[in-house]
Amino acid sequence: KQAKLIEMLSAEGGATIDEMAAALEWAPHTCRGALSGALKKRLGLDVTSEKVADRGRVYRLEHHN
Repeated sequence: KQAKLIEMLSAEGGATIDEMAAALEWAPHTCRGALSGALKKRLGLDVTSEKVADRGRVYRLEHHN
């Protein structure tokens, strides 16, 4: 499921907490925990978020080349 989460965040439009929760069948707080714990702290990934009109807060993985 962590790979699916990374895939969703890497996609062009990113993903909202609700979209992640629906796709992974997780509660919203579990998604938030995975973002901050597994992805940011353990894997050291750069997760960003921004408010998007009509969607709410969208999370993305920043790609550094």
